[in-house]
Amino acid sequence: MGWNSWDCYGPSVTEAEVLANAEFLAQHLLPHGWNVVVVDIQWYEPTARAGGYNDDPPVELDGFGRQLPAPNRFPSAAGGAGFGPLAARVHELGLSFGIHIMRGIPRRAVELDLPILGTDWTATDAADTSSVCTWNPDNYGLDHDHPAAQAYYDAQVAQFAAWGVDFIKADDMLAPFHDAEIAAYAEAIRRSGRPIVLSLSPGTGLDTAHLDHLRANAAMWRISDDLWDRWEDVLDQFDRLARWAPTQRPGGWADADMLPLGRIGIRAERGQDRPSRLTADEARTLMTLWVMARSPLMFGGDLPSTDPDTLALLTNPDVLEILKASDGGAQVSRDGDAVLWSARATRPAARAEGAAPVPALYLAAFHLGDQASSAVVDPAVAGIAGPHSATDLWSGEALDLTVPVTIPAHGVRLVRLDPQP
Repeated sequence: MGWNSWDCYGPSVTEAEVLANAEFLAQHLLPHGWNVVVVDIQWYEPTARAGGYNDDPPVELDGFGRQLPAPNRFPSAAGGAGFGPLAARVHELGLSFGIHIMRGIPRRAVELDLPILGTDWTATDAADTSSVCTWNPDNYGLDHDHPAAQAYYDAQVAQFAAWGVDFIKADDMLAPFHDAEIAAYAEAIRRSGRPIVLSLSPGTGLDTAHLDHLRANAAMWRISDDLWDRWEDVLDQFDRLARWAPTQRPGGWADADMLPLGRIGIRAERGQDRPSRLTADEARTLMTLWVMARSPLMFGGDLPSTDPDTLALLTNPDVLEILKASDGGAQVSRDGDAVLWSARATRPAARAEGAAPVPALYLAAFHLGDQASSAVVDPAVAGIAGPHSATDLWSGEALDLTVPVTIPAHGVRLVRLDPQP
C-alpha cells in the first residue's frame, strides 16, 4: 500500500513533489497502512517531460554506467549522494522508499563503453543491443549468456541498497516475458544483502503459466497494461482478477495496477491536469475489486490536493481490513452485468469497543451495466449458510438481504456478514 508518482507526474517528478506526497502520506494515510513512496520512471533524465520520452536522453550515470538521480530535479542527489538523502528523509517519516527502473543497461553506458564495477568487463560485454524496449529509449537488454550481465545488475542493485531503497519497480520485464532478466534481477537483490521488494511490470497479456517463475523471483507482478481513469480500463480487470485471485498468497501478489484517483494528469503521460474521470461509484467499484482480489494498492493521485471523498475511500478501515486480513477472495458468479465476489476473514476483529472478536465473511455485488439495478444479495450463492447480520461497508448501513437492494450503474454493494448466535 503506497503512493507512486506516475499518474500525476509521469517521468518528470521532482524531489519537492515526492517529499510533499511523502509527508502527506505519513500524516494522513500511514495510520491506515499506506507506507510506501515510489519514484517512478526516468528519475535519471534531466530533460524528462510530460507526454512521452525524449530520443537519445542525456541520462545521468556514474563512472560504472549506473543511473544517478538528475540533480536539477533531485537537488539532494548532488555530489554523488544519489537517492541516499531522499531515502533517509522518507525513512524518517516512517515510510519505505521505492524507485522505478527499466530492464537492462543504459544505451549511453554502452556508447561510452563504461566499465562494470569490480570486473574487467565493460558495458558492451553485458549488453544485448538487439533487445530493446518498444516504448522507451533508455536501455538495451542484457546478454545473460555473458557473466557481465549479472555483474552489471549486481552493481546496480548494490548501489540502490546502499542508498536505502526498499522497493524496486522493474519495468519492461513481462511483455514479452523476460525470464532470464527477472531471475538475474532477483539474484542481484539477494546478493545485495538488503530485503528489497521486487515489483514487475507491465503485465500486458500476462497469464498464469508463468506463476512458478514469478513466485520464485518477485513479490508482485502487474497483470495488465497501464490502467487509467476510464471505466473500460476498470471493466477489463474483472476477467483478469477472476483468473488471478485464486493464486494470491503471501510472498507473491498479482497486481491490478495503480489507483488513478484524486488529482491526476498534472504532468502525466496521458491527459491534462484533472480530477479522476471515474465517478464516485466507479471509484468504489475499483477499490472494492482490488481489495477483494487482494491486489497491492498504489495510489496515483497527488496527495496534498486530494479531495476529502477520495481520502475517505482510501482510509475506510472496514474495507482495508479485507485487503489485510482476508483469504479466498474469488468471483462466485457472473451473469451478464451482475458479478458476485466473496472472501472470508482470516483473523477475527472486534466490531465495537469492548466486543469479543468475531470472524466475518464478505460479499461484493457489482453491477457493470450503465443503469442502476435492483438485486437480492444472496449469501447462499456463495455457499454461506446460517444467520448473519449484514453491513454495507461503504455506506455503513445495516442491510436486510432478504429484500432487493439498489446497486448503482458501474457500482457495488460491499457487504460484511457477521455471524449471529
